[in-house]
Amino acid sequence: MTSLMKTLMAATVATAMFGLATANAADVTLKLGHLANEDNIWNKASLYFGEQVKKLSDGRIEVKVYPNETLGKEMDLINGMQLGTVDMTITGESLQNWAPKAALLAVPYAYSSLEQMDKVASGEVGKEIEQQIIEKARVRPIAYFARGPRNLTSNKPIKTPDDLNGLKMRVPNVPLFVDTWRALGANPVPMAFSEVFTSLQNGTIDGQENPLALIKSASFAEVQKYVNLTQHVRSWIYLTISEKTFEGLSEEDQKAVLEAGKMTQAYERDLFTKDEEQLRKDLEAAGMTFVDVDQAAFKEKAKPAVLKSVPEDLRPTVEKLFAE
Repeated sequence: MTSLMKTLMAATVATAMFGLATANAADVTLKLGHLANEDNIWNKASLYFGEQVKKLSDGRIEVKVYPNETLGKEMDLINGMQLGTVDMTITGESLQNWAPKAALLAVPYAYSSLEQMDKVASGEVGKEIEQQIIEKARVRPIAYFARGPRNLTSNKPIKTPDDLNGLKMRVPNVPLFVDTWRALGANPVPMAFSEVFTSLQNGTIDGQENPLALIKSASFAEVQKYVNLTQHVRSWIYLTISEKTFEGLSEEDQKAVLEAGKMTQAYERDLFTKDEEQLRKDLEAAGMTFVDVDQAAFKEKAKPAVLKSVPEDLRPTVEKLFAE
């Protein structure tokens, strides 16, 4: 074989390989950032979403997942999605900074059970919330995940609102949460999630409140002794895509994203149910003590502040939720 023939054959093989690589390359890469770590079910659900949307789009869409706030903090991600520099995130009640109805995702003591919450999230009220988020925040919910009840962690047992007595505690930057905890007697401090562990460690704050999954994944057992079962918020959170990004997809790829969202919602719920059963055992094994609280006393004291803090047009809905 002459050197010329060898050169031509090598060029042909290289061209074929380049064509194959090009054919297999995704047309769209979606960046999905969130605050949880790699072991959290949100991250597992995000990876599952990526797998499903890649299949449903015949490889045209690839999803790159960025856990641990590596793509930015929650509010930064939402702002980035509005600008088109970030494609996706997992977010919930923080959206009320743009869409007031998102406050209904996490109203303290409004949902007494997972079944009641599901009825609201998947019903008429849930659809109204989603539509306002799309219109006002320019972010599109494509699935919702149930969150375990939020509980208060501390280094002293808390059984009644009187036990709070000015407890300096981290809360998300959500006015409803700030106002409710202040009314209950605590000293709420809005703070980014990534700063909470260090702030607990150095005594800047005395406690924080989150679902068991985040209490575990953030290793709060290392700096907190008690999980006080306030169960003050049952809520859901959305897997979302930037409306700007969504509108830039073909109709076929939009359908793929929405279908993958439905599949991910079912997948995450199965993980969630199994996970909640194990979390308490894991936290107790890590040294945390679970404390039963007077939930009726908390609910009664919180209700006036909750009703005052939600927008006036939402109060009838919240009143109804409290009564159910």
